[in-house]
Amino acid sequence: MASSYNHTSPQDVWYFLIGIPGLEGLHSWISIPICSMYIVAVVGNIFLIFLIMTEHSLHEPMYLFLSMLALADILLSTATAPKMLAIFWFHSTSISFGSCVSQMFFIHFIFVAESAILLAMSFDRYVAICYPLRYTTILTPSVIGKIGIAAVVRSFFICCPFIFLVYRLSYCGRNIIPHSYCEHMGIARLACDNISVNIIYGLTVALLSTGMDIVFIIMSYTMILRTVFQIPSWAARFKALNTCGSHICVILLFYTPAFFSFFAHRFGGKTIPRHIHILVANLYVVVPPMLNPIIYGVKTKQIQDLVIKLIHMDG
Repeated sequence: MASSYNHTSPQDVWYFLIGIPGLEGLHSWISIPICSMYIVAVVGNIFLIFLIMTEHSLHEPMYLFLSMLALADILLSTATAPKMLAIFWFHSTSISFGSCVSQMFFIHFIFVAESAILLAMSFDRYVAICYPLRYTTILTPSVIGKIGIAAVVRSFFICCPFIFLVYRLSYCGRNIIPHSYCEHMGIARLACDNISVNIIYGLTVALLSTGMDIVFIIMSYTMILRTVFQIPSWAARFKALNTCGSHICVILLFYTPAFFSFFAHRFGGKTIPRHIHILVANLYVVVPPMLNPIIYGVKTKQIQDLVIKLIHMDG
């Protein structure tokens, strides 16, 4: 029977995303917090971008990088949440192979680009604290624009091979994806070919792109802390650390569930229950995008002041 399925053309087959395996009965309840978080993420990040673009006092490197992060958050949650909610609400589980691969590409592309933006933000804090007098001459609008373009170009070239890696495989008629959205290993596991190349490339990308980003972020903060603890004034020390606090929260929110999901997919098949892995993967695409504008709003006095000013104007 299996041989009759050999070399099925993936383009001819519809695939089925089953949501969260083992928790199908709770889909309608799980959809409520996910939908709420998605709405808050989109509204919060659009508001943040609007505030930064329209308020001249926020046209500083830190806030321009923050607007890039907000845009990436909107795209990441929008690439996943609508289909996820369609599965939970309407049992709209079917998806064509082309649509599945497109979703896979955009999720990985946005993730790698967002990782680069977080690295750029840590570099921004490093320059601001370690070289305050040269801050505006190092991070000019031209340099910020080039960093943004470099993040997008790097991400595109890293993630393009994923498309070829899943299209080169032969598929055997298996068309059930035990997930709420399409990602590289979820598609590759449907193939009847050896997927070692897919696993190796996925690991290499994780270690050489996002892994190296994390290493450079840690190096930036090590140098920042070294500089901060040489400041004699406790008040100045606290102020410098406070400006980094929101960024550290965002970094932890972004990388922790992402790497949990990444390693669970490759190595945790038997030790981590499938529904836990998929639930974390679902929350990962809505929780950080929802919390990022809230964290920066609470921790950044300039944004707080502008929000209060806008509320009073409306009043």
